[in-house]
Amino acid sequence: MRLSKFSTLPIFVLSLCSTLLFAGCNPPNPSSTTTLKLLYWQAPTILNPHLSTGFKDSEASRITLEPLASFDNDGNMVLFLAAEEPTLANGGVAADGKSVTWKLKQGVQWSDGTPFTAADVKFTYEFITNPQVGSTTAGTYEVIDSVEVVDDYTVKIYFKEVNPSWFLVFMGTEGMILPKHIFKDFNGANGREAPGNLKPVGTGAYKIAEFKPGDVVVYEPNPHFRAPEKVSFQRVELKGGGDATSAARAVLQTGEADFANNLQVEKTILQELEKAGQGKVVANFGALSERILINHTDPNKATSEGERSSVQFPHPFFQDQQVRQAFALAMDRDTIGEKLYGSTGKATANILVAPPQYNSPHTSYEFNLEKAAALLDTAGWQDSNNNGIRDKDGVEMKVVFQTSVNPLRQKTQEVVKQGLQSLGIDVELKSVDASVFFSSDPANNDTVEHFYADLEMYTGQNHGRYCNQEYDSLWKESTTELDPEKRRQLFIQMNDILIEDAAVIPLVHRANVVGVSNSLLGVDLTPWDLRTWNIVDWSRR
Repeated sequence: MRLSKFSTLPIFVLSLCSTLLFAGCNPPNPSSTTTLKLLYWQAPTILNPHLSTGFKDSEASRITLEPLASFDNDGNMVLFLAAEEPTLANGGVAADGKSVTWKLKQGVQWSDGTPFTAADVKFTYEFITNPQVGSTTAGTYEVIDSVEVVDDYTVKIYFKEVNPSWFLVFMGTEGMILPKHIFKDFNGANGREAPGNLKPVGTGAYKIAEFKPGDVVVYEPNPHFRAPEKVSFQRVELKGGGDATSAARAVLQTGEADFANNLQVEKTILQELEKAGQGKVVANFGALSERILINHTDPNKATSEGERSSVQFPHPFFQDQQVRQAFALAMDRDTIGEKLYGSTGKATANILVAPPQYNSPHTSYEFNLEKAAALLDTAGWQDSNNNGIRDKDGVEMKVVFQTSVNPLRQKTQEVVKQGLQSLGIDVELKSVDASVFFSSDPANNDTVEHFYADLEMYTGQNHGRYCNQEYDSLWKESTTELDPEKRRQLFIQMNDILIEDAAVIPLVHRANVVGVSNSLLGVDLTPWDLRTWNIVDWSRR
């Protein structure tokens, strides 16, 4: 999707004139011009993106680690560690669709001075796919059969089958390359013990100077970066903690920071803060669909091995499609989209919302409590003991609805709770600190992966343990379909299955929303990578 481009030349000229007029009286503070201050109210806890669930960790990692390439907002490939884009014409993409060959940039060094080579790419694949490591990105790389080091600057990736999506591996958010010489002794069950998880060695413009998990990351220029003339800041401070509203205020109103990430803040508050004139709200609609995940297993039962939310124990009422459809009908998406998100989110019936041609025309949503109540009655869930809560066969319809701590999400929870309670459903709201909710700590029961609740809200994956053979068959077919139009139709069919079956409940097509200081140039959001993807191009006005 294309962002609107507005000419900034008049503003820039006025700003430059003002600077020249007053420079003699008020010389700029050197620390303000050489230090870039980033606010991430969801603080990073690990700097290895392949061992983390949350974008907060990947964002912090992306400042120093790089993929082979990525895509900009218009869908054009942007090269990082790759020297050229693989195509059918140059032989990079195999005619049979079963392999891709990447030419790598020569002379690139890691921030400790070690040369970057194709061996690092192969090792990254081996690390990610080692089951003992437990990488969170392993699923993306399952399509690979093997990775071959052709020479120091050429790597060939063989796929298990024909793969029209060869560009999903080693690209963008999940494609960051790890240094073999740093992680080679930690490619196993000890993967989380690697020092490189907390102080990574990267090829990007900046390197880690200091990291306090859950608090702050400090970066300094990478002395071995291939284009030192592009590095604008002597120090980058990524501060975590607080909340989205205070982060927005620091950039938009007080000018204490240059950039604030993930501003999930009510539209009225953002509009008021922006009036101060210190910065602007930038929104980019990508592929984010804020949704409610339904747990298809029982979170209150455990196997003999102690596994909770196991497929061995189906959920007591969410196995019934009519119940799931009733819950979907109880969601007031228009109120959530219009009143809470405003211009940064719009109500949707779909999970697959981008690119636009993949947005299904066959679906719709409806807020209809009467129809929802009728479905629950038909399914046999009625208030038999007159306590105000529907029940069936001795089971009361009570749900725990969890999400991360975030004012916008808590307001959304309240809207959802109001609709469900009016149907005679008991709703317990649970809010989990984002640093915990999106962590990948296997010992923490409150992470999105564990999902020990009935409902869960965020922009996420199939942690609800939903299984559908028809869906799986379509997915399998899509992975080898080379015809773009046929592949598009397959994805639309998969989306429609999820919506018609009420396997998951999409709420709003959510924009990436950030706050950017008026003095900061070069921020260019793309839906296909992280916010810091082009930080080497950021500079001070």
